[in-house]
Amino acid sequence: MLEELKQRVYEANMLLPKYKLVTFTWGNVSEFDPETGLFAIKPSGVDYDKLTPEDMVLVDLQGNKVEGRYNPSSDTATHVVLYNRFPMIRGVVHTHSTWATSWAQAGLSIPCYGTTHADYFYGDIPCVRCLTKEEIEEAYERNTGVLIADEFERMKKDPAAVPGVLCKNHGVFTWGKDAHEAVHNSVVVEECAKMAALARLINPSVEPAPQKLQDKHYFRKHGANAYYGQN
Repeated sequence: MLEELKQRVYEANMLLPKYKLVTFTWGNVSEFDPETGLFAIKPSGVDYDKLTPEDMVLVDLQGNKVEGRYNPSSDTATHVVLYNRFPMIRGVVHTHSTWATSWAQAGLSIPCYGTTHADYFYGDIPCVRCLTKEEIEEAYERNTGVLIADEFERMKKDPAAVPGVLCKNHGVFTWGKDAHEAVHNSVVVEECAKMAALARLINPSVEPAPQKLQDKHYFRKHGANAYYGQN
């Protein structure tokens, strides 16, 4: 069932170690199929070098396992919330990549210091608060997704324009139009986190890039008047 979807999600998951975004099994990728209302996701705790496309687990938007010999990722409930609350997305990635997670552990959003960041994210990559004791004990993974969605709504951030978030004391979630784009955005977050940290090290008084420059780089790649790349 949905063998092509499983293949794509398997391939996307295998990109995480390729781009050094995960250590051991510290990450997962999923992709949603709108025709069936199901998504495929990496199984929980299975080593990347042992994964096969057939190991991908199918889950519905209520979080029920539909098919698979393994349990789905322990972060499945977060993916469920993100697909329900951000209906424009089709792929979700979670990692504990070193540089981005360092910003998350510091509890800091990643400012837009340059055009590389602005090409992909419109403004800061936000860091949302840590869950409360009650939220952790009630439904940790589900409440992680609820917090992300609620905070984007509160901050009036468009998840299409800001396709990623840091969770304080935890790690990184990114998303996109499919699993591969979500992985692409994870790579971008990690590189932007690294460059931002080094920029602060070189110049502790560094300021965000001028808004006009941020606007130019973001909108030349996104929106009705975008002109970057080929038609």
